[in-house]
Amino acid sequence: MIRVLVADDQAMVRTGFGMILGAEPDIEVVAEAQDGVEAVSEARRTKPDVALMDIRMPRMDGLEALKQIANDVHVVVCTTFDHDEYVHTALKNGACGFLLKDAGPNLLIEAVRAAVTGDALISPSVTVRLLQHMNAPTAQQPHNLSARELDVVRLAAIGKTNAEIAQELFISIGTVKTHLASVQSKLDARNRVEIAAWAWESRLVGQK
Repeated sequence: MIRVLVADDQAMVRTGFGMILGAEPDIEVVAEAQDGVEAVSEARRTKPDVALMDIRMPRMDGLEALKQIANDVHVVVCTTFDHDEYVHTALKNGACGFLLKDAGPNLLIEAVRAAVTGDALISPSVTVRLLQHMNAPTAQQPHNLSARELDVVRLAAIGKTNAEIAQELFISIGTVKTHLASVQSKLDARNRVEIAAWAWESRLVGQK
């Protein structure tokens, strides 16, 4: 069972997310918070697997709350605003996903499940624009990635999930995860988002 904390200053949003997620057999909403201070407190008290975190909240905003709990909880930022500055800060503070509130129920559920498995999800509407402008982690030179690892990285960089990468390369999801873990180690990247950012900065994707 995936245990979720929903942090948002709007009660209707918290209720809506709770209803959507609570209807899934493998997801349970264990706590709610109406501001960043409460989000940090509830995260430490209930120890959820995933926190859905709004950005604009009173007392403490979601970006600061994220920074305080990211080492212990998988945080997916869920907001109305897709400003690049917000996205960059969220991901640099340790978020493993970035979702717009109008993304729809299916993407919300997928983002929660992806966070737990390490398959970070970013709303498709911001993925490519975001990654093109992120600062990538410093990679070892040369990077020493195998040809198949580079194939996986290129697909991850354009927002493909592990399942989609596996299908396109005719390999198992487990093999995709193994390749990504190897790449993460070689590049000293914190997560697949930083791997994707490295791919854009290294011009492995987006070349004209």
